[in-house]
Amino acid sequence: MERKRLTLAEVDENLFRFSDEESESDDASMAASMDSEEEVAFVHGIDAVLDMPEVDPPYPPPHGMFHTSSDPLPGQQSTSTLSSDKGSRSTSPPHAKTVVPIPSAPIPSNTSHTVAGQQPLARARKRRSAPGGKSTASPPPTAQEDRWHDTSEEDEQPPPLTFCPRRNPGVQLDFQTVYSPSDIFQLFFSQEVIQTLCNNTNGFAAQRKGNDTKRPWTDVNADEMLHYLSIIIYLGLMKPSAIGDLWRKDHLHSYPFPPSVMAGKRYKAISAYLHMSDPAADAVNDQLQGQPGYDGLFRIKPLQEQILTACQAYYHPHQNIAVDERIVATEVRHRVTDKPPRRGYKLFVLADISSGYTYNFRVYKGNARKRSGKGLSFDAVVDLIDVPSLGTGYTVYVDSFYTSSLLFRHLRGIGFGACGTIRETRICFPRTSANALPRKADRGDMRWIRDGPLLFVKWKDIRDVTVCSTAHKAYSGKSMQCQVRSPSGAWCTQQIPVPDPVWAYNTFMEEVDWSDALIKYFSPTQKTRRWFVQLFLQFIDIAVMNSFIIHKEMALAREQKPLNQKRFREVLCLELAGAGQPQESSQAEAVSACSSLPHVREQRPEGCFPVPVCQVSTDVRQKASHGRRKCVYCKKRTMLMCKSCNVPLCINVKQMCFTKWHVQKYA
Repeated sequence: MERKRLTLAEVDENLFRFSDEESESDDASMAASMDSEEEVAFVHGIDAVLDMPEVDPPYPPPHGMFHTSSDPLPGQQSTSTLSSDKGSRSTSPPHAKTVVPIPSAPIPSNTSHTVAGQQPLARARKRRSAPGGKSTASPPPTAQEDRWHDTSEEDEQPPPLTFCPRRNPGVQLDFQTVYSPSDIFQLFFSQEVIQTLCNNTNGFAAQRKGNDTKRPWTDVNADEMLHYLSIIIYLGLMKPSAIGDLWRKDHLHSYPFPPSVMAGKRYKAISAYLHMSDPAADAVNDQLQGQPGYDGLFRIKPLQEQILTACQAYYHPHQNIAVDERIVATEVRHRVTDKPPRRGYKLFVLADISSGYTYNFRVYKGNARKRSGKGLSFDAVVDLIDVPSLGTGYTVYVDSFYTSSLLFRHLRGIGFGACGTIRETRICFPRTSANALPRKADRGDMRWIRDGPLLFVKWKDIRDVTVCSTAHKAYSGKSMQCQVRSPSGAWCTQQIPVPDPVWAYNTFMEEVDWSDALIKYFSPTQKTRRWFVQLFLQFIDIAVMNSFIIHKEMALAREQKPLNQKRFREVLCLELAGAGQPQESSQAEAVSACSSLPHVREQRPEGCFPVPVCQVSTDVRQKASHGRRKCVYCKKRTMLMCKSCNVPLCINVKQMCFTKWHVQKYA
């Protein structure tokens, strides 16, 4: 009997086929598979409409056109990228390498998606066409693109945009009211949201109860759901290797908090049946698969809409905002990037730069969503910016995937400025070579060219940096210090000029990178085969982070010291765990109450007089130095301390720390 030969698509199907235990089939609930040229290009960080695979540049070839012997192929993690890409603003200069031409965005012929770790067969490069059969070839230079300009030529300052937000930027709550961490968190997970989660979870458990006789089930209520959320937040703090370790009683694993909140079997049962949408509505939606009315993200839609409404209701962003992306790793067949995690869902996020607050977000649906024909990067930004709710006059900062002249002109037309790094392969990037930046330019050299509201700047750092902006002047005298090697080989500090768009981009996008790092540091993780549970954890993370930002800004407005993020999450866990138990005052409530009340000085205890800090040595040489401790007031070494307060303090003619400390503490 001849052995059956499997295609790549069948192999990939078998690799990611999951059992039905604790989950329904993902095939009926996932977004549409990536089977278009645009989808595969998106995996490699390329916009199939706006990025040109073949151009004729007068100087260094665009990124993605050629492959060097030391650079990874598409599908492998890169160790060195262009400076204009996010996260690589200062990389070492490239060395001479052997150049091997490869396709800019390889498209597999027989499969609807690329198997992880496998490279599609290389084909002859063809000039890609935009939807509708229009060619994406580089247009000829316009009259305004006659040549590049240097710093000796003055650029015109673009007319400033009037900042007109719909509401006052910042927190949209009553500052006269004291909010505990759980009060702020329940603005996002309100009673309505919690009750919807309970109803849908109970409905899904009733539907699956006939197929699962090993796991007993009792309906979950609102208080129990809050307890469940407290353990999920606790997972982000402890990060155990297995969830079951939280309930182990051996000496190696001792976690007293989870067993005091909920039994381990009950937690696993709720996790197995957790559901965000109505199971009956899921069945109707699954029947529409392959038809226009099908929604691949229907299982997360109810909670997503409620979280989005809360994010936009209780905070309004300041003038500088950023569009970023976040990857939610899942075990689905979607490959969204070449970098780990390669498979999962991508969220496009609109965040306030000054605080890191997530104001709006969209889950990428793949090709299930109709496109405008202007590129995925264009659609992602336009979908996030809602002028009626935001207002006008904002400046949007983006990375090189989103930046295009088409997007920036559109934003300028609706009253938004924009700034971001740009790829030289993008359509409408200036193709002229007149007075272009030379290959061996000195560090700090720059060239700029203006096309109406669009300003293109090319600046020499360690590598070439290309930026586009509609809100900045080319150069106004800004500079920075850097280490430069002299002709003799010695390193020295030198001031180099910095273009205004580059300076603004580095300043504001560094804040975004720092905010992303804080979110990932305490992000809860849970191994599951159900893709929508991972997105549920992401929604919890957004709610917790936004709650912390609101708490921080309200505390600073009252001139109080806010909790740090770790302490905020700890207090939130304790408060949610104490929900439904008013007879027991939790430690978190006491901490919150103390932080909101004015400071009351302690009464001075009786019997405050100096005594030696330790037994005096009999050795004459060590009598004045043995056992000395550091004074809490002047930080010098002393042999005396207060008997009642048990605090080391100095007593001498020049420095009476004993008296000063007691007066300051108990006066």
